[in-house]
Amino acid sequence: MDFTEVPVAEDNKCKKRKNKKPKRKTVRAEGDEGSGGGGGVEEKEEEKMENSQTAVAFPPTFSVSEIKNKQRRHLMFMKLKQEKRKKKKKKEREALGDKAPPKEVPKTIENQRVYDETTVDPEDEEVAFDEGTDEFSAYFNGLTNPKVLITTSDRPRGRTVRFCEQLATVIPNAHVYYRRGLALKRIIPQCIARNFTYLMVINEDRKMPNGMVLCHLPDGPTAHFKVSSVRLRKEIKRRGKDPTEHSPEVILNNFTTRLGHSIGRLLAALFPQDPQFVGRQVATFHNQRDFIFFRFHRYIFKNEKKVGLQELGPRFTLKLRSLQKGTFDSKFGEYEWVLKVSFIAQTARVYMSVENRE
Repeated sequence: MDFTEVPVAEDNKCKKRKNKKPKRKTVRAEGDEGSGGGGGVEEKEEEKMENSQTAVAFPPTFSVSEIKNKQRRHLMFMKLKQEKRKKKKKKEREALGDKAPPKEVPKTIENQRVYDETTVDPEDEEVAFDEGTDEFSAYFNGLTNPKVLITTSDRPRGRTVRFCEQLATVIPNAHVYYRRGLALKRIIPQCIARNFTYLMVINEDRKMPNGMVLCHLPDGPTAHFKVSSVRLRKEIKRRGKDPTEHSPEVILNNFTTRLGHSIGRLLAALFPQDPQFVGRQVATFHNQRDFIFFRFHRYIFKNEKKVGLQELGPRFTLKLRSLQKGTFDSKFGEYEWVLKVSFIAQTARVYMSVENRE
């Protein structure tokens, strides 16, 4: 086969050369034989790189006055001022040594609270006599076992029903029954005839549980609580598995006043006195600033010093509204304690439907 040469124009060659990118010139060291010029250039480049790195690592001094935002500038100024005070106090304490004054205790709501004169000593003789003769003495002497009936207001919604069902899994020997339009005065004799020791009524407003009536049977007392911050099991993050049927342990915190003592005994009598430690379940009632926080946990011993907690739910907060002697009676009941005078009208409004049926 014959090959023919095709001539290429010089203009095309120039165009191709123009499209090529210009190569960057690099300074190469000539080795041991070359002059010291190349090495000097490299040293200069290294010095420039080091200077640039140090400039990035150590920025220039910054002053608070350069911040344009007034609020941000004020916060930064207060932080710097606080740090200077801490450093000054630290230097003074180091200079004084053992003669330094004791550290100041920070002010909190709890330690600044006015001391309540009704705080009682558990070892007081009068308190011990009252405990031996009150309505809960049969339970604490081991003569009765708790049996709880849980019901709701008329036509409960789904959230209230689920809340009652979860309460029944927390309280052993608890039974949930629908109200079916019956008045509480008719329900109480039926509960006493069936050996129930408690009647718990969950009220709701706008499809949310907002109240709890806890009536101890057969002789009372009856407590009315406001319920808030209800969180069901599905709404709790990182919750554990559903609780087992083991009887939980009960922890009561800060029920130190005369009223708190009676409320603590009222809540403690909901649970059996012999907890089953195999289940590792704990029901906690924590009283703080007249609010009762309820939590339900499962614990596990990781080692001799560390314990792991896992919340099971549900969680809610109680606020005592009134404490009534005897069983529930909205007309002729005698109140031991009421939160405020206007609450009587509010209680009558809540149970107006019950009175009308009677």
